Amino acid sequence: MTDDEGAAPYVPNQPTIAADLMLLLFNPRNGTIAGEGVLYYPLGGAVLAELALNNHIQIESGGTLSAGKVTAVGPGPQDPLLRDAWERLEKKPQAAQNFLAAVGPQLRGPVLDRIVARHDIVRTSRKVLRIFTTTKLTDGGTARRPELVSQMTAVLIHGLDPSPRTAVLGALLSASGQLHSLHRDIPWSSAVAKRGKELEKGDWAAHGVSTAVRSAAAAVATSVVLTTAAVATTN
Repeated sequence: MTDDEGAAPYVPNQPTIAADLMLLLFNPRNGTIAGEGVLYYPLGGAVLAELALNNHIQIESGGTLSAGKVTAVGPGPQDPLLRDAWERLEKKPQAAQNFLAAVGPQLRGPVLDRIVARHDIVRTSRKVLRIFTTTKLTDGGTARRPELVSQMTAVLIHGLDPSPRTAVLGALLSASGQLHSLHRDIPWSSAVAKRGKELEKGDWAAHGVSTAVRSAAAAVATSVVLTTAAVATTN
């Protein structure tokens, strides 16, 4: 699940939810990305949520310990990264958890490539002992991450109704267990944790968003929780 190998990354006009999620998890103070060990699953959840918000898939209701089956609908998205995921589902509907496990591990590289192409993160490489290559990530100084932090602060601390994208981002941060990693930007508290859990459950009243879309976003969050927990248990 990548853009064309060897070519410049495809950069859509609107960053994907996956790109915004990774940018929020990026710590500009030390150049690390929070949750690296299980980052693949919230990124997969972000792709699934984007497909759901744009009506490219349908997600059946699941239970407490399982998420529903995902089916591709319509003509599919144009973005090659999203389309690869959609075509996988077009060939064969999958349980949401299985989808995350299958596509998640392939996402970090292409998603980061797009963020770098937008200059939101600067990536530099150098040789150590003329043998090993090390990569350093630094803040690109653009307005994108501060804008995202401001949007999340408005929802998590000030209680404003989120846009669909902001609601999904908050739900994924909470579901992945990484919401607290933003504490330097968004002070951590029990109220913030509670609001994150509400977003996971689809408890957001974004205008023009159907109950079906909110339910789909909640199903994605449930899948991320279950998949991340399963990986943590086996490690």
